Amino acid sequence: MKSTRETATPVLGLRANAAQFVLLVAVNALVGGMLGQERTVLPLLANQVFGLDSYTAALTYILAFGLAKAFTNYLAGTWSERYGRKPVLVAGWLVAVPVPLLLIWAPDWWIVVAANVLLGISQGLTWSTTVIMKIDLVGPQRRGLAMGLNESAGYLGLALTGLLTGNIAAHAGLRPEPFLVGIAYAALGLGLSTLAVRETRGHADHEASTHAEPSNLTDRHVFTQTSFREPALSSASQAGLVNNLNDGLAWGIFPVLFTSAGLTLGKTGILVALYPAVWGLGQLATGALSDRWGRKHFITAGMLLQAAALALIAASDTFASWAIASVALGAGTAMVYPTLLAAIGDVAHPSWRARAVGVYRLWRDLGFAVGALLTGILADAFGIRDAIWAIAGLTAASGILVAVRMYETHPRQSRS
Repeated sequence: MKSTRETATPVLGLRANAAQFVLLVAVNALVGGMLGQERTVLPLLANQVFGLDSYTAALTYILAFGLAKAFTNYLAGTWSERYGRKPVLVAGWLVAVPVPLLLIWAPDWWIVVAANVLLGISQGLTWSTTVIMKIDLVGPQRRGLAMGLNESAGYLGLALTGLLTGNIAAHAGLRPEPFLVGIAYAALGLGLSTLAVRETRGHADHEASTHAEPSNLTDRHVFTQTSFREPALSSASQAGLVNNLNDGLAWGIFPVLFTSAGLTLGKTGILVALYPAVWGLGQLATGALSDRWGRKHFITAGMLLQAAALALIAASDTFASWAIASVALGAGTAMVYPTLLAAIGDVAHPSWRARAVGVYRLWRDLGFAVGALLTGILADAFGIRDAIWAIAGLTAASGILVAVRMYETHPRQSRS
């Protein structure tokens, strides 16, 4: 005989699912922290410990991370519909366990690159699944708020961990102490996901049953719709790619730029943490506001603000100017990040929404790989500042494309 929990109809909504939602927020903060352990330390490790002078060579770990995460995002969406959300989440944490150990013990740079392949796979499985599970729980009315809370938790975890590991490195060295934080995060994340998180696929099935129109798109059709054909979905995909291209630039180049200008490791850690901290905090407001004001204009304005911030970073050479630019870059990213995910949830049918999220996140996180490769080539050929100027121009073009091609996706705003 099935239990009452198994036979009861799932209830959609943030308040009705508050306990699981808060738990998933906490889990995603740990997911972000696993990435944050690298943000300040690894670019300096490449230069100071492994002696990599070429920017292209030094950024190979971001290239490996981005490729692994991008393709795992796609698989995470498909597997979440086939096997359920929770097994994919737990599998992602299992993959994360050896990452900090490899970073501590790596005798050669290729071990660091291999660790980032595992980190990318882990992030693709865990972060994608927490996104899908929150969309499942809240239903159609509060997706912007849900994505704001999810992404805020992840990037605040990233920012605080980047600041923490920077301070640890300043006092104890680049290895092993900063990466002990990652060991603790992996153990806690795996324990919570295994013992406390509950499956949410039933909520998506229930929402799909309330839709009048059936939808049974093939994987190929979902991919082409999300990537190229459907105006809102494809506009979101290209904007997501460029957004994470910026993040790959910030991850791999900013610490080198700041320290080469004479900033201490402590001040560099503050700047490295400031951008994702504003990004994380800002999403608490921007996700919810996009539920009231709509998605399209938030995305367009956010991309243009990011472009202006990158231009200021390229033109500046003081801590104060870089701090202002980092705040602006974080604010622009906060306007874009949860809103793009909410737009995907608006347009995609519940029966193929997890796959659409996976395809979108495939393109978005390919931005890490494209950013690492493009930024490294440009920096080696023309210098760091010219590379940043080029990415600023590309970001502005992406925002203009959203303004021209995307339509408003929020149900209430599109009706009005």
